[in-house]
Amino acid sequence: MLLMGLSGGIGSGKSTVARRLVERGAVLVDSDVLAREVVQPGTPGLTELVERFGDDILDSDGALNRPALAAKVFADSDARADLNAITHPKIRELTAERIAQAPADAVVVHDVPLLVEAGYAANYHLVVIVGAPEPVRVRRLIDRGLAEDDARARIAAQATDEQRREVADVWLDNSYSVEEINVQVDALWQDRLVPFEENVRLRRPAPERAPKLVDADPDWPRQARRLIARIERAAGDKAVRVDHIGSTSVPGLPAKDVIDLQLTVRSMDDADALAEPLGEAGFLVHPDIRRDNPHTFAPDPALWQKRYHKSADPGRYVNLHLRVDGSPGQRTALIFPAWLRADRAARDEYFELKRKVAAEHANDADHGAYADAKEHWLVEAVPKAWQWAETTGWTP
Repeated sequence: MLLMGLSGGIGSGKSTVARRLVERGAVLVDSDVLAREVVQPGTPGLTELVERFGDDILDSDGALNRPALAAKVFADSDARADLNAITHPKIRELTAERIAQAPADAVVVHDVPLLVEAGYAANYHLVVIVGAPEPVRVRRLIDRGLAEDDARARIAAQATDEQRREVADVWLDNSYSVEEINVQVDALWQDRLVPFEENVRLRRPAPERAPKLVDADPDWPRQARRLIARIERAAGDKAVRVDHIGSTSVPGLPAKDVIDLQLTVRSMDDADALAEPLGEAGFLVHPDIRRDNPHTFAPDPALWQKRYHKSADPGRYVNLHLRVDGSPGQRTALIFPAWLRADRAARDEYFELKRKVAAEHANDADHGAYADAKEHWLVEAVPKAWQWAETTGWTP
């Protein structure tokens, strides 16, 4: 299945997006609903709350009186910690249970108001954030009956838009009408979520596109950070490090809109063992690519082994290279972009090569041909990069 995290600040209209996704066929797991379920009358959760906070948190029917509980924990950090210690494990357990009950071909939407604050972003194949300008959110909250000061205080107590953008694979602008946000959701469903789910389930990477250079995107590093967090989670202790490499890691350098990442492992056995967990996370192994091209300073092909994965996400193309720590290929992948960042002339020369080769292969979906056409330049450039690293004492 595809697991999507959905969040947004109070008043952003996140519930509107959730409803539309359900209408399109998504399975919704709502954290707020589950938080209420785990403290219903007769549950262990409510019993533990009463034991900790007293009978006066119950109403006349024996149900949880939320305002009474809130009054006890609002200004008491120890009390809030106790509340969270009681409820959060139960919510996590029930969440896992509901997700496991979804069909194998489902797009599961996990609606989490505090997704950013709780640091959950790496748990999902995709994070969708619903946003709206603060004046719009304040107006919506006032329409719900909140005083303006209260509305602004609640907004200020949550994550900022910048913090949300850091984790947002998709940002839905909900500034206007329901009809307009529905158009965005429908496009997201049809163009990204449905094919992404199919690709993960069928272990099929997103289809190749013809190589095309685009202007450098200042958001590439942030996108890489999100992807790295997911890869680190999937790889666990088999990951030595994960790095943003390739042209998109060089500020200002036009490149194909493809994020190249390197997962450093201790052995090729570890790399092979990660095929399934990385596949579950949406990074699918390419069985035909098993090594890099050797260079003269390390001519033995066995030293250049790697495993190569591609993203299943049609909205974000990713190449993931798994190489052994300290191997020539692993070090080259770190040294080469560092050299380009440091040497303007080398960077400009590389760009001219890329521009020429991309034009020659503009209608060619075979990226292997594009890569092969650059090889003659790289044969001379890579040793120069290594020499630069040795001369300057550069270390990753």
